[in-house]
Amino acid sequence: MAKPFASSADTAAKEQTLEVLADGVYALTAEGDPNIGAIEGEDFLVCFEALATPVAARKWLAKLREHTDKPVRYLVLSHYHAVRVLGASAFDAETIVAHENTRALVAERGKEDWESEFARMPRLAEAAESVPGLTWPTLTFADRLTIDLGGDRGDLVLQWHGRGHTEGDITAWLPRQRILFAGDLVEAEAALYTGDAFHREWAASTLDNLKALGAEQLVGGRGGVSRGRDAVDAAIEQTRNFLRVMIREVGAVRERGGTLKEAFEATHAALVDDYGHWPIFEHCLPFDVSRLWDELSGVDRPVIWTAERDREVWAQLQG
Repeated sequence: MAKPFASSADTAAKEQTLEVLADGVYALTAEGDPNIGAIEGEDFLVCFEALATPVAARKWLAKLREHTDKPVRYLVLSHYHAVRVLGASAFDAETIVAHENTRALVAERGKEDWESEFARMPRLAEAAESVPGLTWPTLTFADRLTIDLGGDRGDLVLQWHGRGHTEGDITAWLPRQRILFAGDLVEAEAALYTGDAFHREWAASTLDNLKALGAEQLVGGRGGVSRGRDAVDAAIEQTRNFLRVMIREVGAVRERGGTLKEAFEATHAALVDDYGHWPIFEHCLPFDVSRLWDELSGVDRPVIWTAERDREVWAQLQG
């Protein structure tokens, strides 16, 4: 029996939880839906991620306004995916910050990604008509950007650690509080989406660089907040293991002259016991394996996903 396309059958609302991680540091988690965060400066806010639509973002902002009424000076986007960025207009931010690669990716494939992701995850696209257009960063950087939070609040360090989930992922690091907003470079008990990824670099140097920060609390792209160094390291290593198993299984099928469908089946069998109960596992895996197959075949940059290509790959692998 064919499985419903991507997350099209996922219609149940998820419970949102606002957590105060430290004085003026907030995270909103939602049972495996995309996470979002905020950090108070002396007289301003930095928000991390924007959700899929302005209507969805305003609900988060209403929860945040129970704790602070400071204006949003910076909206930080960890990467370009539509369900992370298209709610940006709700924040009325002075500056929208992203990696320079993220701005280039919005220009190259932002429209296609918008159509693709809203079809894959219709529940997240709440009031899709409220999206005014693509979200364009107004401030970009290459390696690191430091925001002085003012007073005795310390710095917020935005950093690119290497290619991973996309070409342009950045993290937001509070060295004084040792809190890391990792975006989709790390998932805590949620399956990885790797359809636009660089698996080998992500599993090696990128995660090594991120782990070296020594975070004591970590907010991943999805899943719960990891608290304590052991839990943070476990989240990083379960992310790395997901990638390594994929690389091993897809690589082995390619080496013996197998097919993409066989690679998908082998990878599914190798991951399902440990990861199959996590959010969006069945949704992600066809797109993950398809991209990794390309990568191991010498296709360096991910092929652009379109709504039509999504359906073709789904039918081929999950049909």
